[in-house]
Amino acid sequence: MSGEEEHMQTHELLVEQSEYYRQRAPEYDDWWFRRGRYDQGQGLNDRWFSDADQLERALAEFAPAGKVLELACGTGLWTRHLVGYADHLTAIDGSAEMIALNRQRVGEGNVDYQLADLFQWQPSQRYDVCFFGFWLSHVPREQFAEFWEKIAKALLPGGRVFFLDSASSDRHGSPTPGAVVEGPDAMRRTLSDGRQYTIVKRFYEPLELEADLAELGFEATVSATSSYFIYGSARRSQ
Repeated sequence: MSGEEEHMQTHELLVEQSEYYRQRAPEYDDWWFRRGRYDQGQGLNDRWFSDADQLERALAEFAPAGKVLELACGTGLWTRHLVGYADHLTAIDGSAEMIALNRQRVGEGNVDYQLADLFQWQPSQRYDVCFFGFWLSHVPREQFAEFWEKIAKALLPGGRVFFLDSASSDRHGSPTPGAVVEGPDAMRRTLSDGRQYTIVKRFYEPLELEADLAELGFEATVSATSSYFIYGSARRSQ
């Protein structure tokens, strides 16, 4: 496959990914709260919620104060926590449907909502903290460095990053019914009504991600919960 063909294939995949999350918006919270088809029984659900609690504790320890930027803010599952730490929060997502649900959950308050395609977005101001949850895994391999360059531009001197995402256990689809791996960086997902979409889905091992970020000039510490998630913090190397 030529470079141009690969570029077109990635573009088409990102268009499909964007549409998937627009259509998934009404059922996204079911995944997080293990409702309906995502309910895997008390044992696995308890393990999921225990891991989720660990993410929330890690965010609290990180304490994202000052001017905070949230990328891919979704339905507000993390926005609701960030507003309690930030002096002002800018929340960006590429789905108007997601932002509408986020507003319902969080309200306006100290939040500035912005609708933007994050692959086209460029920071127009600088922040003390940048946060993104379950977004990095949807950035194509060839755009990884470009994405982190944007983060660097968005941060004030001494600015920090906090992120969280799926662990490699999700590769097998266990937390996401109907998920099928379609390649090293792609996954087919099925909505509750049976519609299927193929999206970018990359999985990172903590030490490998730390090394990748070091090459881009970030000092990062990445950890994993017992089963389902990874999370980490980073800042520009001095």
